[in-house]
Amino acid sequence: MKHRLLLVTGILLLLVNTISAQQSKTLTLKEAVDLTLAYNKTLKANQVKIEEAALAIQEAYEKKLPEAGVNSSYLYLPLKPDITMKNGSSGNGGGGNVNQVVYGMANVSVPLFTAHRLAYGIETAKYLEQAVKLNAENDKEQIILNTVNACITLYKAHTAISLVKENLAQAQQRVKDFTSLEKNGLLARNDLLKASLQASNIELALLDAETNYKLACVNMNLMMGLPEQTELVPDRNGLALPISIKTLDEYESDAFKSRKDINALTYREKAADMGIKTAKTNFYPSVTLTGGYVAADIPHFLSVTNAVNVGVGIKYDIASLWKTKTKIQQAKLKVQEIKLGEETLGDNIKLQVNQAYQAYLLSQKKIQVYEKAVEQATENYRITKNKYDNALATTTELLDADVAVLQTKLSVTNAKADSFLAYNKLLQVTGTINY
Repeated sequence: MKHRLLLVTGILLLLVNTISAQQSKTLTLKEAVDLTLAYNKTLKANQVKIEEAALAIQEAYEKKLPEAGVNSSYLYLPLKPDITMKNGSSGNGGGGNVNQVVYGMANVSVPLFTAHRLAYGIETAKYLEQAVKLNAENDKEQIILNTVNACITLYKAHTAISLVKENLAQAQQRVKDFTSLEKNGLLARNDLLKASLQASNIELALLDAETNYKLACVNMNLMMGLPEQTELVPDRNGLALPISIKTLDEYESDAFKSRKDINALTYREKAADMGIKTAKTNFYPSVTLTGGYVAADIPHFLSVTNAVNVGVGIKYDIASLWKTKTKIQQAKLKVQEIKLGEETLGDNIKLQVNQAYQAYLLSQKKIQVYEKAVEQATENYRITKNKYDNALATTTELLDADVAVLQTKLSVTNAKADSFLAYNKLLQVTGTINY
């Protein structure tokens, strides 16, 4: 019985460890981006829009195809009709009763001339499809940046836990040492209380850091479509900063070449230009080649079969002479509106690139300042510790020096993470972010 209990306990522990292992996942930035792009609902909706735009092209092509229709009817005639033949004879159908009619028709028409209306429609649909694709790519780049931001938040929270735990261990050891000294009468109780208070404050800071980490994990899991409680361990290998960067002018040039939103507007402008040409086609008639087949049967009177017809149809809307000018003006205003949108977007792109560029340079300078601050805080703590050991510094000074070391380490870690995010923001506003 005892052996069975041990066996069951061992199996349960193994299952618990397996479940825990399944709920923990080491996450690289590349993997996070791939999972987010695959799961993101906005991108899935954009894919639907792309498919709709492709079908619009197909629909435009199909307008070149022949149109065919079949129509048949059965008519009952409750009253005796008066029938007069063209040869002057009259009657009710040659001595019989005419009380029903059956007929059927089949028609086919093929457009011969539409003043390029169909061709313009196809080109317009193609331009709009390209615009939809580029807008989807622009959304994709924004989602990539959002993923990078979430990963940076996760990394900062995870790193903060490590640093605070390390500092807490030192604080707790200091409390133990101070407790022994206080018991032996070598330390004032007030100093022991100060050390204990600092340890308690660090514990609270650890709780905050752990809460931030859990929330960061939930946010990442929701973005990637993973179970909410999955514990994510960020891999910092993909967070390296570039050795060198381009000049501001080069980044601006990249932005105007690579930004998907401004390229999308270019295609929409082309589609609007096609709208002007399409509106002008209303001034011209349309010509179609038509063909048909007719069969009819009027019992006791008439039967028609093999009545095939071929002809040419011309259609012209006279009202287009005074209505089309308004449509042309509307199409021209649409082009003007898009051009103004391009100019506005161009100004915004310049501003965004300048802001992102300056933000990255600032983040680099902050790293330098914080790294120097870490050196200074570490040296200050060493000196203060030596003074304290020689009774030349107070406990408060020692504790303050210890807190300064932790704060500067957190600051330099956050500064490097923020700089990586700033660099990716610079890539995003220039349309060159990719993972």
